Amino acid sequence: MRPLNHLKRLGMLLAAAWLLAAAPHAAARPAPADGDDQQSAAAQAVQLDLYQEAMQSIAEGRQADASRTLALMIAQGPANAGEWLDLGMLQCALGHSDEAEQIFQSIENRFDPPKGIRDIIEQQRVQGCYRWSAHSQWALTVARGDDRNVNQGASNPLYTIGDGSIPGNTLELLPEYLPQADRYSIVSADYLRDLDQNGTLGFFQLYARANDRLSRYNTISAYGGVERAWRYRRWLLRVTGGLGALSLGGQLYQKQGQLQVRVTPPLKLPKGLEWTVMSGLTHMNYQTLSNFDSNITELRNVLGYRGADYQTQVTLGWQNDHAVADRPGGDRRGWSMGLFAHGALGRGLEGELDWSAQRWAGATDYSPGVIDVVRRQDTRTLRAALLYPLSRNATLQLEWRQVHNRENISIFQYDNRQLQLSWRWQDGR
Repeated sequence: MRPLNHLKRLGMLLAAAWLLAAAPHAAARPAPADGDDQQSAAAQAVQLDLYQEAMQSIAEGRQADASRTLALMIAQGPANAGEWLDLGMLQCALGHSDEAEQIFQSIENRFDPPKGIRDIIEQQRVQGCYRWSAHSQWALTVARGDDRNVNQGASNPLYTIGDGSIPGNTLELLPEYLPQADRYSIVSADYLRDLDQNGTLGFFQLYARANDRLSRYNTISAYGGVERAWRYRRWLLRVTGGLGALSLGGQLYQKQGQLQVRVTPPLKLPKGLEWTVMSGLTHMNYQTLSNFDSNITELRNVLGYRGADYQTQVTLGWQNDHAVADRPGGDRRGWSMGLFAHGALGRGLEGELDWSAQRWAGATDYSPGVIDVVRRQDTRTLRAALLYPLSRNATLQLEWRQVHNRENISIFQYDNRQLQLSWRWQDGR
């Protein structure tokens, strides 16, 4: 999405420029007194902090924030050729070609820079300054799979009402409530686009699944929203708002609205490690079920590591599912945990391993007089995938997934296995 190659090249040039520019001018200046030396060092430290802040803003697509930081750097007044060159390159990275050229000419006329710096300036002139345009990215996925339990049918065909002491209170479930297997096809599309120069993104996702025989479980979902990035001092905040809808068997089944905030604290962690805290509010509205609407709040910690050939992620979260009306079981509270790993396996193959656990506990008996039990749910999901890039844009993926849903109410307890082969195409401009 971002001009990453341009920014990487810019960062290398700026680093080289800093070293090349600072050395000759430090040697040319007379040795300052102790007080002057301390003031100069403090000013240079502030200027360097501002420069790094501006570069971070550019890398995150927050051009307006970078421009404000640039204005502060100009107001402080550059002290040497290196700082002047920083300003020129930042102006160029923001697309301010006229301002950048004025600074480049001032460096050449005032400082008589060495050949290395003149070459950097000339290279930037030939390359041209960055011109902002709305970048977009899209992806299309086509998949075929086998599902052992499309309807999430109960593992146990018998259900006993009460404690089993009363004869005749054991019921046998109808076949439609037992696991039903089928094959399916999936088509999904994702679209992402810049909405402004300051890190605001718009996104849209469309997903459709059709079963070969069990068409009453066919699903179509759509979800879209906006994400905005902010930085306060060294804290990074991303706010996302979205709306979605889901149809089941050709009928609108569920609508949802979501607001999520992600915060990345400015911690000094080892290289490649990042900790993010996520908080969200989701409103669920069921179109075909009465008294099932709810508001879900969550707080989740995400600790991720990205290396050269692999990445890992650990999540731990807490959720509160507040029933809007008189829902069976009332409110729910729970926690979730997830482990994810992605890495290169050799010979062009990549692998993914994903494990998650989710627990819920209700507040009251699920259905007094019929199911006099407080519902407790424990779901474990294990997923493994092999990915093979066919080209720069296309990837072939074979995925296996297993779900164990253990509950203290047997009619809700189920197991499932899926095997899916998919082809994904993604591109951007």
